[in-house]
Amino acid sequence: MAKLGVITDGISRDLEHALQVATEFDLEYAELQYVWDKQVGDFDDDQMAKALALVDKYGVKVSSITRHNFVGLVVGEVEVGDAVHQEHMDALQRCIDMAKAFDTKIVRTMSFRKEMIIFGYNGAEDWNASRGSWDKLIELLTPAVKLAEANDIILSVETGNNAMITSAVLARKFIDDMGSDNLKLMWDPANTLYCGEVVYPDGFDALRGGYISHVHMKDCRVDIPAATVWQAEMGTADMAPYLEGLAAGFKEENFDGVISLESVYHPDGGSYEDGFRASVGKFKEIFG
Repeated sequence: MAKLGVITDGISRDLEHALQVATEFDLEYAELQYVWDKQVGDFDDDQMAKALALVDKYGVKVSSITRHNFVGLVVGEVEVGDAVHQEHMDALQRCIDMAKAFDTKIVRTMSFRKEMIIFGYNGAEDWNASRGSWDKLIELLTPAVKLAEANDIILSVETGNNAMITSAVLARKFIDDMGSDNLKLMWDPANTLYCGEVVYPDGFDALRGGYISHVHMKDCRVDIPAATVWQAEMGTADMAPYLEGLAAGFKEENFDGVISLESVYHPDGGSYEDGFRASVGKFKEIFG
């Protein structure tokens, strides 16, 4: 049976309320991103103690420490060891320490800001591609991977809408180029819709063989020419044609990571908890 969970702030930033709701639906895994007034990795000692006690009280397991490390940074404007890079490395270390306290192996990273065309040939390398950006990304994230290796943690890079790693194809290339067993993918297939990737079978097939450590699952509708995304109830939008195939694929691959419901949908006039409640049944039906 699949391991199912939720990103808790998709219900509420009040951790106790989020855990109450999650356990109401028998979701065993809590993914921590924003809790109370802070992003994970920024808790003080009292907040850490409170969060640990609540996780124990509700009998859930923490699946991932999901901070926005290295988000939104332009690869050409950052250097290894400069103040900005060190700020994110320090935050990553705090997240690794937090992961150990919560007995999870997974810490999320993002992958800087998107360069629209990374590779080019037959003239495009001169006129269209952001020359050198891929090699610079590898240079900038190598210290993060080395830190994960030193701490026996899985650094899980997410497919982000506005990140260098936007697709399953790029994620596989990045992991292969890095060459570390401590680097895997936090796959958000709905995000990859925005770069035009066919989620299943194309995206999934690119990731067969153990590239995925963790999954974010949501539904949305995308209009790339209009630069617009609508979040949606699970099974009602552009992810709907792929959900059953993904569930079958995870079973075929014996995927043993956690699939988290990313509850970033709210109905008109409603709350994110309302969106969670609208989607959780279909989420469990398909992936449970």
